[in-house]
Amino acid sequence: MSEFTVLAGAPFSDSEVLALYESVGWGAYTREPNVLAEAVRGSSFVVTARNSGGALVGMARTISDDATICYLQDILVDPAFQKSGAGRALLETVLVRYRHVRQLVLITDNEPRQRAFYEALGFTEGSDFRPDPVRVFVQFR
Repeated sequence: MSEFTVLAGAPFSDSEVLALYESVGWGAYTREPNVLAEAVRGSSFVVTARNSGGALVGMARTISDDATICYLQDILVDPAFQKSGAGRALLETVLVRYRHVRQLVLITDNEPRQRAFYEALGFTEGSDFRPDPVRVFVQFR
């Protein structure tokens, strides 16, 4: 298993953030590097994962009022470190940080392994809530 260290609030550079987003193919972010840098800097909370050589291999970032809601904007792990536990460690750090918040929300791709990952960490898809499902509305521009 690949070794990594999870750090909350640790410094990072715009170039290494861009490289991480490029490693997972998130072109919607990497097409405008300055916007990506501004978005990450404007996050409420950022937690990173670094390999034993100090390279950035994972990141999770949130937007939150720190009282009632936390939106998990991004969680990503370099493909070389996927299945290492880095994603789980990043998300667990977010869950601990926002344990007092009533709603933790995220939007993700429609892939079975992503659903399994988030369900294993206590998330429920909106249509699966019981007794009454919830609706989720999104507008992408």
